[in-house]
Amino acid sequence: MTSATPEIVSYANALLETMDGALGASPNTVILGQGADDFKGIFGSTTGLAVKYGKDRVSDMPLMEEGMTGIAVGLALNGVYPILTHIRSDFVLLSANQIINLIAKYKYMFGGLFELPMLIRTVVGRSWGQGAQHSQSLQSLFAHIPGLTVIAPSSAQTVLDTYPYLTSTFRGPVISFEHRMLYSLDFEVDRTPLANPLAPRLIRSGSDLTIVATSIMVLEAKRAARWLEEHAGITCDVIDLHCLTNIDPTLILTSLKKTGRLVVADTSWPAFGTAAEVCRLVVQADPTLLKAPVRSLGMAPAPCPTAKALEDLYYPNLGTVVDAAASLVRGRADHGVPLPAEKTMSDIYKKFRGPF
Repeated sequence: MTSATPEIVSYANALLETMDGALGASPNTVILGQGADDFKGIFGSTTGLAVKYGKDRVSDMPLMEEGMTGIAVGLALNGVYPILTHIRSDFVLLSANQIINLIAKYKYMFGGLFELPMLIRTVVGRSWGQGAQHSQSLQSLFAHIPGLTVIAPSSAQTVLDTYPYLTSTFRGPVISFEHRMLYSLDFEVDRTPLANPLAPRLIRSGSDLTIVATSIMVLEAKRAARWLEEHAGITCDVIDLHCLTNIDPTLILTSLKKTGRLVVADTSWPAFGTAAEVCRLVVQADPTLLKAPVRSLGMAPAPCPTAKALEDLYYPNLGTVVDAAASLVRGRADHGVPLPAEKTMSDIYKKFRGPF
């Protein structure tokens, strides 16, 4: 007997399927944001929905981020579920007042009498030289705020697991950070429902090292784990930290009981970020699990440069993860494990050509 052919779905098509499903499931669901009804459909994630459901439910917005976020607040208070789209996470800063001072706090300020269920989608990740104001990954900033749920889907699988739950069952405000290099990638998917779609998930097993990763760094962690096993016999647990808020550390601690070594790989700056939070949870629970200091990987501590040569150095990649992991397991910087020759993940996943 042959096994069934696995279902293959692209990241963009998984988003399109879940957006279509949310609109189809309830007439009180709307999508609004810059480019929501554009023919490119926010990297293909909303393509054709304005035609299918009408522009009163899939609406373009002018350059007024705080204003359109205020509109989303009003819609949510009146029983409409808004899905708000931002084509860059940098632009979300312009609506930070609404998100932090209203959306995150409304339920608490009014004794639970009001809720603001909504989904805010935004895009992170490197580009083709868009520099300091169009390349930030700001998930840790919003994960710091109580009342917000922050996710970073790493694959079509995590999109299909999570978005239907968020748009139909979950009652709080959610911000999703989608990496722009993921949209065109294909993934094998399993349609089996999960008991807790927001929980961290173990996606590769090993015994020498634990790698906790977010967003596209999950893919880099998986590639690094394969490289390490093939070239050095080092095996890794890889954990997809899909939800960055209210992290249940059980899976991470269980892994560390086995490996004793931890690398955290994020798409943003390590300082005060996701890596720092994972470290906090581990050392508060049981610091004796660690056989060596934790290695945190992320962007260099500076605004993103525009020049490609500098941009390539600015972001972590396969070689960065392999080098950190090998030195941690071998206990020395001159670990002897050959490093991959890749200079940048953009040469592997997508040579981005714009516009955003």
